Amino acid sequence: MWTIIKRWGLFLTVNILVLAVLGFIMQIVGVKSSDWIGLLVYCGIFGFAGAVISLLSSKAMAKASYRITPLTRETARGKELYLFDTIEKMAAHKGIRMPEFGIYQAADNNAFATGASKNRSLIAFSSGIMQNLDEEELAAVAGHEMTHITEGDMVTTTLLMGTMNTFVLFLANIIAALLSGRRGRNDDDGASAGMMYSASQAAIAMIIQNVLMILANIVLAAHSRHREYKADAGSAALTTPGHMITALEKISKAYVPSRRKDAYAIAKINNFSPLSLFATHPPVEKRIEALRKMMV
Repeated sequence: MWTIIKRWGLFLTVNILVLAVLGFIMQIVGVKSSDWIGLLVYCGIFGFAGAVISLLSSKAMAKASYRITPLTRETARGKELYLFDTIEKMAAHKGIRMPEFGIYQAADNNAFATGASKNRSLIAFSSGIMQNLDEEELAAVAGHEMTHITEGDMVTTTLLMGTMNTFVLFLANIIAALLSGRRGRNDDDGASAGMMYSASQAAIAMIIQNVLMILANIVLAAHSRHREYKADAGSAALTTPGHMITALEKISKAYVPSRRKDAYAIAKINNFSPLSLFATHPPVEKRIEALRKMMV
């Protein structure tokens, strides 16, 4: 219950702030509320549609993209069976349905969780991480991913992404209209020109959208870094800080850059980026430092 309250509290707070900023901008540029509220609703539908569809299809897409081999108690062997039992116990402890568990073939030392809800989730481990980490370290990584699931991080990210998409679409269209000299004036047939599109205005809006989306990604990345610290702490509570520390150390030392654009990079336990503002994960050193403080 507390997780749901926090999630919706964040969502409402962000939306209130966005609406306040938009209202202020509209007053400055002189656009009437009757003109921009309809546009805002339109942008909201399109902004959230993509994010929600992505969430609902995330598990199926991950399975297909990574060719994940699902494991059961009967098919798991060695470390796989240990990890299956560990995830099952964690799920029972947290009061959720056992997530689907699988392995995908990759040299990268990584793991991720995805899914539309706590009870329809997936935890996947790379073959590389299965080879390089011992059982206790794998359990710590499982605890990290389980925390993402129980905290509803996928849903929270979807809500935040939908809000950012809406803000970007709306502001891009308003700025494009202003730059096109339309500012809500009525054209000859009485329709609001601020809602009309010319080819040049559409092109301007597209360019502005791309620029604003870069800025929105800074906000999304900051939220992602925050949730990584929370997931590490959750893992430490489910296992021990020490095992999570050694897992991160091994993962960091055996880092293998991905050769393809990865749609699930934000969900992985390790996702290196040289640009700190756009990094979805904090530096491993800072994560380890935070975990060491839990041992004091």
